[in-house]
Amino acid sequence: MMVKSFFRVIIAVLCAKTLVFSAVLQEIVKPEHHYEVSVRLDVPLVLGITLTSALGVYRYYGMERISLNDLKPKSEFLPWDRPFVGHYSDWATTVSHYSGVLAVAPLALAGYSWYKGDADGHDFGAFTLMFVEAFALQNAINQIVRSSQLWPRPYVYAKRGEGSKKAESARGEAFGSFYSGHSSAAFTVAIFTGEWFSEIYPNSKYKSLVWASSLTLAGGVAALRVMAGKHYPTDVVVGALVGTGVSLGVLKLHEICKNNISFWVIPGNIGAVFYF
Repeated sequence: MMVKSFFRVIIAVLCAKTLVFSAVLQEIVKPEHHYEVSVRLDVPLVLGITLTSALGVYRYYGMERISLNDLKPKSEFLPWDRPFVGHYSDWATTVSHYSGVLAVAPLALAGYSWYKGDADGHDFGAFTLMFVEAFALQNAINQIVRSSQLWPRPYVYAKRGEGSKKAESARGEAFGSFYSGHSSAAFTVAIFTGEWFSEIYPNSKYKSLVWASSLTLAGGVAALRVMAGKHYPTDVVVGALVGTGVSLGVLKLHEICKNNISFWVIPGNIGAVFYF
């Protein structure tokens, strides 16, 4: 009888300790975040982007001016681009340049969420790193492609007015219109703005509105670049696709990284499990 009572006491103590340990473990285990970064992913990624950016800057600023007499004829442009050959608008150029302030939109929204307590500093830092990676990568790719000087900007063909004056003083970069860096950057901003809002506020009734507004503003920037005579429709469409693709690619890489790594922490020990 005493033996049975002894074992019952032991079992009760063990159960109690297990419950206490489980409660402590729940407090110690690192809470799940919306975004994760890792050394094995982000260090090589940042290094690759840095090298690509260096190549892009080198090629972009090495672009040489082409003689206006050696420009490709209008007939060689794509049919939907030909109506814009020779076009230039000073006001649209100015407005499109000022549109660069929209680049702070995703970080401003993320910072506001952090300030309100809807997100933590970890998520804000990880999101900021991903945004910088995507923004830098799309810019580097743009500079490399534009340095091939596939065709000049529309205003380079201007025969009169302010456009012709700009054409006479144009630098080498004006002879590489394909593809639009502003359009690529604008859609990178739009994707990251919508992504943050959807991730932090998945049940918000404003989610569709945020996505629609972000993409509309990005489309407006692209349209302004065409109206300004800085790019053709083909340039801005490809720019939008590149910016969107790079952004989704960076986000997907980190999503895969997050799903494939499981961290665990117990008193006196820490580790990680990788799933392949």
